[in-house]
Amino acid sequence: METLLIFAPAFVAGLVVILTGVPLGREVLRSGIVFLDLAIAQAAGLGVILAGVGEHGAGDLSVQLSAGAAALAAAGLLSWTERFAGRFQEALIGTLFVITASIGIIALSSNPHGGEHLKDLLVGQILWVGWSDLIPVAIIYALLLVTWFGFGARIGRIGFYVVFAVMVTVSVQLVGVYLVFGTLIVPALGVHRFADNKGLGVAYLIALLGYVLGFAATTVLDLPAGPVIVCILAVVALIVACIPVKRAEA
Repeated sequence: METLLIFAPAFVAGLVVILTGVPLGREVLRSGIVFLDLAIAQAAGLGVILAGVGEHGAGDLSVQLSAGAAALAAAGLLSWTERFAGRFQEALIGTLFVITASIGIIALSSNPHGGEHLKDLLVGQILWVGWSDLIPVAIIYALLLVTWFGFGARIGRIGFYVVFAVMVTVSVQLVGVYLVFGTLIVPALGVHRFADNKGLGVAYLIALLGYVLGFAATTVLDLPAGPVIVCILAVVALIVACIPVKRAEA
């Protein structure tokens, strides 16, 4: 029981990431811009680094504003290039990821704790999330969900990029880059053969099982939660993807 209470805030953090990440991940996969989340997540991470996360807490307002500004700038740039890049859009997204990652490493090169900060951004510290961390995050995610499901068809591509940038900014600082990418893309891959009306529910189930089993494995094996959850997400998605799906008759 004590272990469950310790993991409760972390599990709730995973739930709020799942709620918004799964539908946005399906849109990313449908649009063929799979590495969008990595690029924007890395841009948000660069904002955290440039704000001096070593000297300030990750929840410091200056860090939040810097991460959000960097992510929105990246989203605005990619929304603009999407208009004319065509089949080169994915290449531009990958290039942005490499550039922001490289700048981040350069910025941390003189920091004696640079490797530790970089690991925290990539792997995340979901097990250290507290209840107080979840209140502002839950409010932001609620607004994003209302925007996406209520106005998603009317906000256009620019609106999608903005919603995506905000979601990724908050999620990266909560659970890390790897877990954000895994939550967005892996469930979407697992249900790519499902009809839209069923796919979202199954994708949510994949993500939920991945987190539940991931936390359980972390407890038993004493391994880092983020990477373990990502690996189990992949296994669950692969199993679901191998299940025969009956096609509706034309």
